[in-house]
Amino acid sequence: MDLYGEKNIKPMLISEMTEPFNDSDWIYELKLDGIRCIAYLDNSDNETELRNKRNLRLLPKVPELTHIYKNIKERCILDGELVILKNGVPDFFELQKRALTSNPFKIQISSSKFPASFVAYDILYLKDKELIDLPLLERKAILSDTVVESPRLAISRYIPEKGIELFEVAKSQKLEGVIAKKKDSKYYFDKRTKDWIKFKFLADKDFVVCGYIIKEKGITSVILGQYQGTELIYQGHVTMGVRHKDLTKLETLAESPFAVTPPGNENAIWLKPKLVCVVNYMPNEKGMLRQPVFKGFRDDKEPLDCQIHEF
Repeated sequence: MDLYGEKNIKPMLISEMTEPFNDSDWIYELKLDGIRCIAYLDNSDNETELRNKRNLRLLPKVPELTHIYKNIKERCILDGELVILKNGVPDFFELQKRALTSNPFKIQISSSKFPASFVAYDILYLKDKELIDLPLLERKAILSDTVVESPRLAISRYIPEKGIELFEVAKSQKLEGVIAKKKDSKYYFDKRTKDWIKFKFLADKDFVVCGYIIKEKGITSVILGQYQGTELIYQGHVTMGVRHKDLTKLETLAESPFAVTPPGNENAIWLKPKLVCVVNYMPNEKGMLRQPVFKGFRDDKEPLDCQIHEF
């Protein structure tokens, strides 16, 4: 079975960088605040299939994208980002709320009010041929020739050389950041290479949700963990951005999930470590969470993938 028939792609991963740069051997595009997604589109079989990084089907969450297969000229596989725009800016919280909703009626209401879009930035397969060994700019040209854009399916724009300038624009518009890619880079499944790197005004990390503490005036603080191998290690708290009602539905534990729990958590409500969340923070040299903000839950990553020394 070929790449399209298998539908089991693990996308190429992006390395981290804090300082933007200019280089004529690189191109730069905006980093969209959404869910990484592989789109399998076939206009001859009227097929749209969307999968996240865990290969879970996303189309039931975004039924408004059912017909984007009509906007491609040949059967293809696209790599891109699933986004929901509010006031012209990607809204991660609205998208995550949709991803974690299972009620079809609520999904339908949300899709009418805040429709999702798929923004493609790479093409991996066309007709019956893999394209991953082609240079990036050649793949970009094929992508532009294959996709007929619409409000629900768009192509990510890029600029050559001027990464610093694009980063400043992104920062001024309160967008997430910029992705830098080498012009001649190939596509490597499930690998993190320095051919693709990101620089962001705000960094983020993924943590396991391990419990919460209700503080004065109804403020709720989420207890965070990450794994070191198979051992869950306490990683502190985040309070800003947390909504208490999002936590009360989760499955509780009678005792701490940590082998070693530091003082100050005596009044915690412990949760089964099944859910991953994203925390934004201001990066610093020590790698600590400075001014952390709870960004939302994600279901495209397993808790055990949240490793302390994750590259």
